[in-house]
Amino acid sequence: MATKKKMLQAASGSASGAGLDVDEVFSTYLYEGTGSAQTINNGIDLAGEGGIVWTKIRYPSGDHTLMDSGFGAGTRLLPNQSNALLTGEGCSTSFNSNGITLGGDSSVSNNGRDFSSWTFRKAPKFFDVVTYSGNSTSGRTISHNLDAEVGMMIIKKTNSSTDSNWAVYHRKTIPNDPAEMSTLLNSTAAAFRQQQHFNDTEPTSTQFTLGNSTTTNGSGNTYVAYLFAHNDGDGGFGPDADQDIIKCGSYTGDGTDQSIELGFEPQWVMIKNTSSGSTYSDWVIFDNMRKLDASGSGNAPLMANLSDSEGGAYASSSYNLVQPTPTGMIVEGTSGPLAVGTNGDNYIYMAIRRGPLAPPESATEVFAMDTQGSSAPYFDSGFPVDMAFYRPTSSDHTQIVSRITGDKRLYTNLTSSEGSSSGHQWDYMDGWYGSAINNNQSWMWKRAPNYFDVVAYTGDGVAGRTVSHNLGVAPEMMWVKSRGNAEDWYVYHKDLGNGSIVILNTNSSVYNGMSNVWNNTSPTSSVFTVGTNGKVNLSGDTYITYLFATLGGISKVGSVSHSGTTNVDCGFTSGSRFVLLKRTDASGDWYFWDSLRGIVSGNDPYLLLNTNAAQEINTDYIDPLSSGFTITSNFTAGDYIFYAIS
Repeated sequence: MATKKKMLQAASGSASGAGLDVDEVFSTYLYEGTGSAQTINNGIDLAGEGGIVWTKIRYPSGDHTLMDSGFGAGTRLLPNQSNALLTGEGCSTSFNSNGITLGGDSSVSNNGRDFSSWTFRKAPKFFDVVTYSGNSTSGRTISHNLDAEVGMMIIKKTNSSTDSNWAVYHRKTIPNDPAEMSTLLNSTAAAFRQQQHFNDTEPTSTQFTLGNSTTTNGSGNTYVAYLFAHNDGDGGFGPDADQDIIKCGSYTGDGTDQSIELGFEPQWVMIKNTSSGSTYSDWVIFDNMRKLDASGSGNAPLMANLSDSEGGAYASSSYNLVQPTPTGMIVEGTSGPLAVGTNGDNYIYMAIRRGPLAPPESATEVFAMDTQGSSAPYFDSGFPVDMAFYRPTSSDHTQIVSRITGDKRLYTNLTSSEGSSSGHQWDYMDGWYGSAINNNQSWMWKRAPNYFDVVAYTGDGVAGRTVSHNLGVAPEMMWVKSRGNAEDWYVYHKDLGNGSIVILNTNSSVYNGMSNVWNNTSPTSSVFTVGTNGKVNLSGDTYITYLFATLGGISKVGSVSHSGTTNVDCGFTSGSRFVLLKRTDASGDWYFWDSLRGIVSGNDPYLLLNTNAAQEINTDYIDPLSSGFTITSNFTAGDYIFYAIS
């Protein structure tokens, strides 16, 4: 099942001044080849707006394929080769208003093989495509419609393979005169002096300049130029048309892990060492569907200049080359020649922001439940899953897992540190792969503004340390757990205040006077604050935080005083599909119910997050209510915090 994409606006404009969302102009889409035609519905309008689809077989090796809507169906270029434009190919049959229909050619649809695809839609301030005929005239200018600083430009001769490398301009190839230098997409070569590729003239927001090189401007030859923007506070994307989604920059490696500030969390990154032309100076590509994460278990890059299978020489759990942060990325400099931060070497990159930028419009876009199926991915959601917990209804622990922590898992009812599980896989568009144990059920969340976020961070032991997040509103509930040490889960809740906690893995009541946990500071729409408490901020320890918020009609974080029968109005219209309740004025378990097992007028099965107890089926503690849920008179009177999803 393809990921559902929410369209904020028509392709050429928007209501109320909204800008395009990331998901409308870029997509990473993973699929399995069938050996025959198949349609990839990624929500991107290639028929009306135009753009490219870049695919690569993940296993085994095979050439990259770039399909350009401007050249039409059945054509392709090979980014890792110098071939001319190939025509009459079985790679595509149509470019559609919501994606592409692939042909049955093995280059894009080898039966039973896994593929990655990256789609770039033409849009101002993001991406443009220009075709032209060369004239060998130095200083020749070509107009484009990027309407922004050109961050990176790739030019390819299309009619001949002679002098037909992929010439790359990047705004930071060298800091002071980038147009004097060039790199080659289909090569490991270091940046080299080549004034005639771009006439030693930097492009503007409306045109680029060519020299007389036959690679970029030979008389009688035809060319295509792919232009990628660099946003610097002028992106114009998102609901308020004020957000950046693409950055093209550089850094100098220092032999250590260093943090690169982007202003957003990336979902796709391409990096090239421009100082060295060694074997490992590849154009490495990472995306968050394929282990661009903070798991510490290694990445799985694809190399734009190589036909190698996924990972290639970089496929090792010790090579944690790139890790995303809420505002950028950490690049690794310690794995010798394979590092992307080798001391003294210069690197260029292009990074694309993780979406979506707009809040969801329905709960089914961001929350799902499923009982384990008989084939991969085992748990179906209808969207790429970012966090899940799962367990059987019999006696067992509740495991909690997330895309950003990869193959690692924690237990909601235990203090144990993070463990590994090869059974956890996230490279599915419509679910996730959990361990194949019968009778498991999974509850699945997607990250989205104003609704839910996940943050991995490393403690520094400093009181008042702020941790960035991308929830977009102040989180109303947060679950924080040490990944490296056996520690309790500390929970913040807005109605308990910033000096109090409850503990997810116990039934204890509220702990007050905990000033060293949240530093007596309430979270904001961009950061949360931690104190010196080792449960949340031990220097050098790694942590995971799950952040929840109220989103009208979709989710509700709140509190209630219960006695007798209590109707809890969550602002929903069709009742709650998920309810979590925890008593706070005395000890009490973390109860949760869901509509998959049954929220009915009668007995409702419940499970507990803080114990491994089997499901209890002979109680009637909650009842359905169209605006939320009802707590019945059978449930113990007291004060409770709750979390509900419609």
